[in-house]
Amino acid sequence: MAIATMTSKGQLTVPVEVRTKLGLNPGDQVEFLGADHGQVTLLVRNQSIRRLQGFLGKFDRTVSIEEINESIAERAAKAGRVETDS
Repeated sequence: MAIATMTSKGQLTVPVEVRTKLGLNPGDQVEFLGADHGQVTLLVRNQSIRRLQGFLGKFDRTVSIEEINESIAERAAKAGRVETDS
């Protein structure tokens, strides 16, 4: 188990074994989620969305932003959540 001690300025040094497991590097951001019953989830924000490219395989065609917006509007209308432009 890794343990860190908070300084008087509220700073923690993440132990090397935790940094290694999480792939944390200087400048990376982390997000703290929850604080229930003394437990917090640490979410590492060092990954680019671009690394997901190809995650679902290859598709037959590229979908335009207009097609995406149209699909969203259709689904919203079916769900009864129609928004109007201001």
